[in-house]
Amino acid sequence: MPNIWYKNKETDTIWWKDDPTVIGVWIFSFDKTTEFNMFHDYPYKLTKEQKQIFDKENPEWADFIKDRK
Repeated sequence: MPNIWYKNKETDTIWWKDDPTVIGVWIFSFDKTTEFNMFHDYPYKLTKEQKQIFDKENPEWADFIKDRK
């Protein structure tokens, strides 16, 4: 089964990857090419602009992991 990319809202910039073969990994992308693991890469591998977009579109996750610098 192929990976499925989806957006939480049609107006979102961020794509989320649904891989039914993997449990507990949250992959997101801005272009469906460069992938970020939310628990490993946020905010360290995001540009300032990408982090702002992520935080705006996912305020509950941004709040949950706000202590990361």
